Amino acid sequence: MQYKGAHRPLPEIARELGVDGVLEGSIARSGDKVHMTVQLIQAPSDTHVWAESYDRNANDLISLPTEAAQTIARKLNSAALPPAPPRFVSAAAHDAYLHGKFLWYRGKNEEAGEYFRKATELQPDYALGWCGLADYYGLRAWSVRDPEDSLAKEEAYAIKAVELDDSLPDAHLSLGGSIFVHRWDWDRSQQEVTRAIQLDPKFAQAHHFRAMILAVLNRDQEAIEAQKKATELDPFARPWALPRAYVWARQYDAALAATLEQIETTPRDAEFHELLAWIYRCKGLHSQAIQEWETQLSLSGDEESAASVRRAFQRNGYKGAIDWQLSQLKKKSATQYVSPFDFAYCHAQLGEREQTLASLEGAYRQHAAQLLWMQSEPAFDFLHSDERYRAIIRGIGLPPAY
Repeated sequence: MQYKGAHRPLPEIARELGVDGVLEGSIARSGDKVHMTVQLIQAPSDTHVWAESYDRNANDLISLPTEAAQTIARKLNSAALPPAPPRFVSAAAHDAYLHGKFLWYRGKNEEAGEYFRKATELQPDYALGWCGLADYYGLRAWSVRDPEDSLAKEEAYAIKAVELDDSLPDAHLSLGGSIFVHRWDWDRSQQEVTRAIQLDPKFAQAHHFRAMILAVLNRDQEAIEAQKKATELDPFARPWALPRAYVWARQYDAALAATLEQIETTPRDAEFHELLAWIYRCKGLHSQAIQEWETQLSLSGDEESAASVRRAFQRNGYKGAIDWQLSQLKKKSATQYVSPFDFAYCHAQLGEREQTLASLEGAYRQHAAQLLWMQSEPAFDFLHSDERYRAIIRGIGLPPAY
């Protein structure tokens, strides 16, 4: 995807990718008709090896990738794996799932859930539709006071997806994620995520989730390597994930370098400036942290909050800015749910032990998903010797990092 629209010689692109051949193609849809063209090019000489066009009905689309792959394999004089028995997939159900997935990645979880439900209603035996519903409830569990109902549904729908198609990597990943957050069962969740990777070694999302599990288990260097693999497979999906893995491992300079490299190409991405603010805070560089926080708020279109943070910092330093953030959380909590973990994070930055512990205990009673990474977050390091903090770690069943 990094070469989409690039006007560069194909042999040069192939050399950068380390490949001998490049597959080019296009796909277009009109109503229930699909037209696909594919051509295989020998990279060093920039010559065509093979080209083909396919015209299909939308309901026959599921077999098209396998058909093309088999033909390409024959042209390369290599053997492709025998295809799995084709499964009928309703075009309308698949469209609904794709709409839902697009919205889910855009952070519009409630809208995504409606499309995932539609997919399962249109085709009740469509495993990906149930994966989508599992992911919807999994994300919903992060933003409700009592996540038990959402977590139970996430697990039930993930199990259903696996039962419908045990060969589907997405289904095993959804199940691994639900067990991880719902059951706090590290071994079983790792087994499911590993199974997803076995089914699709290039499944970037599965490598990413494996990295998160390893971070929770304090296996920091393994987590970094797993995230590097995920980023290598899909550099555009989660560009913030590798810097975050470095922060969790307390490798702040590596996190800073990785983030600054990203900002060079996307200087107006608010997410990266938020990440920079976090890294600078961890390094004790509060003035730079505030500057990046202001930039993040401005790029997000919230100039009023950016000005408020600046004034609070000018009046009372970094403490003033965090006090302002606490006041905003309290206002928000009057009309909608705010996790106690969010309050704990602010109190921790202020070094307020009692308020931090009380909020963490509240998050534990609510089974808040964010708690799983409480040992990864540097702001809580000052609590490692506290017995109340350690009791939460034991209650979750995490290996202690202290």
